[in-house]
Formats: sequence, structure tokens, C-alpha cells
Amino acid sequence: MRGSDYVRQLDHCGPMSLPIVSLTCFLIGLMLAYMGGAQLQRIGAQSFIADVVTVGVVRELAGLMTGVILAGRIGAAFAAQLATMQSNEEIDALRALGIDPIDYLVLPRLLAMLTVAPLLIAYAALVGVLAGLPPVVGIYGVPAWEYLHKCMSALNWTHLWIGLFKGTMYIVLVALAGCREGLHAGRNAQAVGEATTTAVVKALLWIVVAASASTILFQSLGL
Repeated sequence: MRGSDYVRQLDHCGPMSLPIVSLTCFLIGLMLAYMGGAQLQRIGAQSFIADVVTVGVVRELAGLMTGVILAGRIGAAFAAQLATMQSNEEIDALRALGIDPIDYLVLPRLLAMLTVAPLLIAYAALVGVLAGLPPVVGIYGVPAWEYLHKCMSALNWTHLWIGLFKGTMYIVLVALAGCREGLHAGRNAQAVGEATTTAVVKALLWIVVAASASTILFQSLGL
């Protein structure tokens, strides 16, 4: 594995993903606060909106939405890049030179995703929680300081590490799906498109299955 490849993939997976992650998680946090507040206001419990937003975003939605975004952006890119190399017989050339394609092509991408995963998830969670502030203050009349205090009170280490673990798992699945489909693509132009589409579909399917299984597991363990 070359360090330059790792750095290039790091930039592609991390900083270049921030705008779309920011927008998506901001809207998710905004909608969760608005809809949750509408239901809680009926029973006079709008002060608990912060708890709903914090736990929902940090534990579940930040990692899930980041994984879904990266499936479309990074997973598709990985599959297209590797499938193009496969169709051009570049991967065969690497093998002929005694270079393992897994070490040379897959490892930098996988390590880059592992590196940026916790950072992206933490950032997405922060954006999502803060996005709940405008509707809570402007629509439901909860003071900003009370919302922020409730957010800090609702947050604990269990929610935090579960959210980071699940989100990182989703992102690793995205990387594996993209690389796998790219390396197993056919040797024509049509195969590149098919590999890209299949990578995104498989990544999303794996994310849904992993999210369901991990949620059931953690709930059964009382976490």
C-alpha cells in the first residue's frame, strides 16, 4: 500500500463528503425536532424534544444517514474506479507484476474509510442535534439554553459509542461493497455501470440488515 494513495482516498472520503453530510443531517435533525415536538406538545411535554433529538440522532440517525450518503457517493466511486481498471485489464497487469490488488487498491480505500468514519459520524451527530434548535426555540417556545442543557443531559457514553460503532460498521460495509463489486466486474463498458449500481444497492441492503440486527442486539443486551 502506498501512503499517497491512502492520503488521496482520505481526502476524497472525508473533507469532500462534508457538504452533503452537513445538509442531509441538518434537515434530518430539523424534521425530527419539528415532528417530535408536534407530538410532544399535545401532552405538554415539549421540553423533552431535546431528549428525542439527541438520542435519535446520536444513537441511530447520524451513523445511518452518513452510511447511506457514502453508499451513493463513495461506494459508487470505488466500484466505478475498480471496475474501470478491471475492464482495462489494469488489475491483471498488477497481478502480472506480482502486486496484490487487495493491498494496492482495496486497503488504502478501506483504511481511509475507517479513519474518517468516526469523525464524520461525530460531525453529523453534532449538526443534527444543533439543527433541532431553530424549531424548538422558534415554534415550541423552549429556551435555547434549556434545549442545549437537555441535550447534554440526555447524552451518555453508551449512546455515543453505540452510535459510533454502528456508523463505522455501516461505512465499512459501504467500502467492502464498492471494492468487491469493482474487482468482480466484467471486462466491458456496460459492466462498469452494472458494478456501480450493484455496489450501491448491496451497500444499502447491508446497511439496513446491519442496522436491524445491531438494534435488536443492543436492545436485548439492555444497552
